[in-house]
Amino acid sequence: MTIAARFEIEYLQYLDAAGQPVGDMPPAFKDPKALLPLFRQMLFVRTFDTKAIALQRTGKLGTYASCLGHEATHVGIGASMEKDDVFAPSYREYGAQFMRGVQAREILLYWGGDERGNDFGGPRNDFSWSVPISTQCLHAAGAALAFKLRGQKQLAVACCGDGGSSKTDFYAALNSAGAYALPLVLCVVNNGWAISVPRSAQTGARTLAQKGLAGGLHCLQVDGNDLVAVLEGMRRCAERARNGEGGSVIEFLTYRLHDHTTADDARRYRDDAEVKDAWTRDPMTRLRTYLTDQGLWSKDEEKAWIEECGRKVDVEINAYLETPVQPVEAMFDFLYADPPPDLLEQREAAIALDRKAKEARA
Repeated sequence: MTIAARFEIEYLQYLDAAGQPVGDMPPAFKDPKALLPLFRQMLFVRTFDTKAIALQRTGKLGTYASCLGHEATHVGIGASMEKDDVFAPSYREYGAQFMRGVQAREILLYWGGDERGNDFGGPRNDFSWSVPISTQCLHAAGAALAFKLRGQKQLAVACCGDGGSSKTDFYAALNSAGAYALPLVLCVVNNGWAISVPRSAQTGARTLAQKGLAGGLHCLQVDGNDLVAVLEGMRRCAERARNGEGGSVIEFLTYRLHDHTTADDARRYRDDAEVKDAWTRDPMTRLRTYLTDQGLWSKDEEKAWIEECGRKVDVEINAYLETPVQPVEAMFDFLYADPPPDLLEQREAAIALDRKAKEARA
């Protein structure tokens, strides 16, 4: 029998679930002090996430997608990008977006139902959130093509979930990246569940990383709860892309410790024992243990920092709550240069209804 080709998928892990080193650390992290600011950022993300859920539960925020359990993956992705790179997120990568300069008040504004929260004041070159899953992968591929045509050493990064990696948009993006050797990194955040559908029910692939092989891309599987592995995986793929060696698919193995969104109840489809087991691989506990063992972190330091994070998030919450609500007619603005007559009629009807409601409340 003649074998046409064989492939392997490399797996990266440097800290195990107990926070103990596995093999040699990458050169950039021989000094563990380099991880401290990123661990602090992970704690900030978790503090923000907790307070955002509380806001939703008290009716001050719309449906919200928690990132609990994804902190290492998200912060690692964001920390690995340069200022001039382009990021195409889905709707959950807050940790990466904070690293890119997005403000927490903008994220809250978006989940509060105001599209101005999607107009980031920080990275103007990044794409807005994409709720239709994986469509952002094509946008990132387009940006990567522009970089290549211009001879720029910039990188385009897109994130999607395990369910998103089964969408045609994902495959079209990776096929383009392979065909044209684009500087694109497709990050598949595999948290095990495409809302209520388990990974096993939506693909027969042994790994999600290997999906990139069909397009000729470099592929890696990474322990997404290990910040060091996330950073090293991103570094390798970014370096390849900037050197003209083409794109990559990275599968980050993590877990969604909260419901899919606050409109979801994961207990209806997910076993409690599975969630309990996932908590033993919590990225926060893992890195905390490692830094504590290295004499770089303590309970007192963490308590003080969490209190500081709480104050920082409260400032952002107040800024969100104090943002003046847009007039009802704003929803019709900037849709057309010359609005059609029926849209103008709807606009006038909406203004009249809003005026009537305000008079009733007066």
